[in-house]
Amino acid sequence: MSARFSYFDNPEALKPLFAMKAYIDHSGLEKSLVHLVMLRASQLNGCAYCIDMHSKEARADGETEQRLYLLQAWREAPFYSARERAAFAWCEAVTRLDPVHGVPDDIYEQARAEFSERELMDLNLLVIMINSWNRIAIPSKTEAGSFQPVTRKVA
Repeated sequence: MSARFSYFDNPEALKPLFAMKAYIDHSGLEKSLVHLVMLRASQLNGCAYCIDMHSKEARADGETEQRLYLLQAWREAPFYSARERAAFAWCEAVTRLDPVHGVPDDIYEQARAEFSERELMDLNLLVIMINSWNRIAIPSKTEAGSFQPVTRKVA
């Protein structure tokens, strides 16, 4: 499969998404949670490029193989905290937004039990952002496999 077009050829158009990412990076949400939510939304959307990217970035930042491999089965796997589970449920509800009922109250209550109001808004922005990136990468047929994460220096 070859790419239809390169969205990186128009960096001006991508500035809002990069600004949103910079905001998320400084929001206080845990880096591991951000990685896993981006990976989970990308799995739901079937975005191969983003799945490749976010699994590599998460691994580079110390995420375990086991948690990456079992993310699709997070409900059955014992490796995720209550906070992460609430974030995954929120991510799935927002990504697959029900046209009639929106995000169910029980999922909202689960999220509010784990996240402050501000954190929930930041989580929501994170889900909106990664869904936007997925909706850019999928139609452009951006090829998976070539992404390399920035090498992190270990202190």
